[in-house]
Amino acid sequence: MKITQGTFSFLPELTDGEIDAQIGYALDQGWAIGVEYTDDPHPRNVYWEMWGNPMFDLKDAAGAMMEVNSCRKAHPQTYIRVNAFDDTLGFETTRLSFIVNRPSKEPGFQLKRHEIGGRQIQYTIESYATQKPEGERYG
Repeated sequence: MKITQGTFSFLPELTDGEIDAQIGYALDQGWAIGVEYTDDPHPRNVYWEMWGNPMFDLKDAAGAMMEVNSCRKAHPQTYIRVNAFDDTLGFETTRLSFIVNRPSKEPGFQLKRHEIGGRQIQYTIESYATQKPEGERYG
């Protein structure tokens, strides 16, 4: 099951050349670039681990690609995404976010049903990956 989060998530995986082009576009807009990773890609998990600091003064996409590749090397079996932040409104706004790395096997999610008072049904989504401890979820 392929996790579909962020821009381009329903398209085939981006090549490094396409990733470089998207980062270049973001930099042309004056946006800062950040690289993040996680092994818990739940749709409500918006707080991924930062890889280094956001790159506010970056002018060349090669610098961001170097960080993406360093993160891939250190965390090959995690989800890695690139975020582009716009500060023109006086605060950081995410303008672009896309996944650039995935584990070789994506176990997906399960839908859990809970019966609550008054014959109401409540559903929650849980990642199969989180049934194992952090660091052992993929591989």
